[in-house]
Amino acid sequence: MTDISAAQATSQSKADEAQKHSQARINHRAVVIWLWASAFMVFAMAIIGAITRLTESGLSMVEWRPLIGTLPPLTVDEWQRVFDLYRETPEYRYKNAGMGIDQFKEIFFWEWFHRLWGRLIGLVYAVPFFCFLWCGQVPAGFHKRFWLLLFLGASQGVVGWYMVESGLVDRPSVSHYRLAMHLGMATIIFGLLVMTALQVARAAIPTTALTTRPPLTRHGWFSLACVSITVVWGAFVAGLDAGLFYNTFPLMNGAWLPNEIFDIRPLVLGVLENPALVQFTHRYLAIATTLVLVILAVRSWRQQGVTDTARYLGVAVGVMALMQTSLGIATLLSQVWIPLAALHQAGALILIALLVAFLTELYAPVKREVEAHTVRSESAA
Repeated sequence: MTDISAAQATSQSKADEAQKHSQARINHRAVVIWLWASAFMVFAMAIIGAITRLTESGLSMVEWRPLIGTLPPLTVDEWQRVFDLYRETPEYRYKNAGMGIDQFKEIFFWEWFHRLWGRLIGLVYAVPFFCFLWCGQVPAGFHKRFWLLLFLGASQGVVGWYMVESGLVDRPSVSHYRLAMHLGMATIIFGLLVMTALQVARAAIPTTALTTRPPLTRHGWFSLACVSITVVWGAFVAGLDAGLFYNTFPLMNGAWLPNEIFDIRPLVLGVLENPALVQFTHRYLAIATTLVLVILAVRSWRQQGVTDTARYLGVAVGVMALMQTSLGIATLLSQVWIPLAALHQAGALILIALLVAFLTELYAPVKREVEAHTVRSESAA
């Protein structure tokens, strides 16, 4: 009799556990959708930012009004006021002198849209977040992560203005260091959102913790570091307009190593500030990174002890790396044609997302699903 009671208690406990995790999945689903929506918004923001940069629109708005700057100018007088402000900037004086107000409206649109999208990201992230907090639906263990993402998002707006401000004083372009900081922070936010969405999706599944470090983790993290460094140098290329020079491949205007790379000494400084050397560095960083990622793909396919999901993600990383390299070369040969350049920007983020997903899958605990039919059969017994 005691054995029967114990079996019934065990069955009831498993049934309660299954019901609890089923309800957790329902609650977590809304959180996961919210995180993926936020990640998409950041992804789109990076592309809009690239177009803003490529159309040289980023310095058209010389005021930072985070709370009241949502609407564009709506009257002739207001358009004239903001145009007069722009005419006082170094970009107008040195690059766009004589520009009419109609041309100004075209570049103004992209910067205004870029800032508007940033505000929308804030709403898409912050409003549901506080609702989840109020309703107690933030998954256990993720409170600090969600607060960190909120802080990083708010900081990104400040960093964006810090970048724009560098082109309003005595130079007709923004600092490429600040541009790299702005893009780098966007990449970090995007990667964290992707990782968190994947982890929350797993949080409602009963798991057993890993006891050993999974294979390929060192290669995976090294790959992510290589991609991140290449993205930073891509921002340097964009900030220095280095992509508009040496639009041939693999040679740089007929030479493997153009003489201009020695124009700035020491070379350590030239790697950061000489357009010729910056482009040269970005080219070969990209090639080296692609090689690292292709090797990761081969190892993932052949590696024992990893899940099928990790194996397919590893292969996807290698394929995307080859596509991204091809897009980079095509962008260069086209003399930075905006659609190709925007796709190249998107490809970098897709590559980051695939690597984050790959690493998240490697570190994922082992699933131990609670099967409802097993509970029912035990209850019947």
